[in-house]
Amino acid sequence: MTGALIDFIVEESGQGLVEYAFILMLVALAVVTGLTFLGNSVQNAYQEAADSF
Repeated sequence: MTGALIDFIVEESGQGLVEYAFILMLVALAVVTGLTFLGNSVQNAYQEAADSF
């Protein structure tokens, strides 16, 4: 197991690792942005429901 990890780290194809990091960064940014907008909508819906009581 550690041999495979060392081979992965030592391997020359660092470009793939950088590409995966960029993809992960973009996905994380999309999730944070989506939750920010969706969070406000959900909060407003709960507030309207609470105000109706």
